[in-house]
Amino acid sequence: MSRLEPDSPVAARVFPSPNHGERAGGQAPRLLVLHYTGMPDAGEALQRLCNPVSEVSAHYFVFENGHVVQMVPEARRAWHAGASFWNGETDVNSASIGIEIANAGHPGGLPPYPDAQIAAVTRLAQDIIQRWAIRPENVLAHSDVAPLRKEDPGELFPWERLAQAGVGHWVRPAPISGGRFLSPGESGPPVEALQAMLALYGYGVDMSGNYDAGVEAAVRAFQRHFRPELVDGVADASTITTLRDLLASRQGPLVA
Repeated sequence: MSRLEPDSPVAARVFPSPNHGERAGGQAPRLLVLHYTGMPDAGEALQRLCNPVSEVSAHYFVFENGHVVQMVPEARRAWHAGASFWNGETDVNSASIGIEIANAGHPGGLPPYPDAQIAAVTRLAQDIIQRWAIRPENVLAHSDVAPLRKEDPGELFPWERLAQAGVGHWVRPAPISGGRFLSPGESGPPVEALQAMLALYGYGVDMSGNYDAGVEAAVRAFQRHFRPELVDGVADASTITTLRDLLASRQGPLVA
């Protein structure tokens, strides 16, 4: 990759970051992870991702106006996911391509994502998915792979809109209603069943039978991505039904 030749035609230019390394085992990327920057100024966020002192980076950066730059070659391991897990993969950085989206995020009051920015993210993701044959179920939020640490890109990110354009896995969320629910502090076979469903989809949860902090964080991450109307960490009927429907709608076994 040169300054004039990004890997994706959606990127206007290369703004190189030194923060990258070899992909473990020389593996090809099979996950796509979306982030928000969580900083009020896009320019400062871009500079941080290119500062060797910060030791963080991503492959692509998308400004609010839809302008896209590439920071790390896709063949290289960018440092965007940190300590994370998905469907048995503990080195998500080696298995993924990361896109940083300029947005102040939860620290900045969750500002909406501009249409031009989402259109650019969609085009970029479409290109990456097509070239690397990334499965819909492997288009992920940072919060999906690190639910105890991260909240991005947040519950206002329009996953449904991306799915309508062929990016990511989505089903219509089940309506929120009354009925049985599971919540932190509970234990027993129903919690084990919830843990099994979350783990089958890809989340990193222990099969303990206890609704502990890890389960609560995974449920919150799931809700942020797939049932964003209410993000509370409680596995209500809507959450469980939506998870069941996602599992049922997958085509073939999931391979991370």
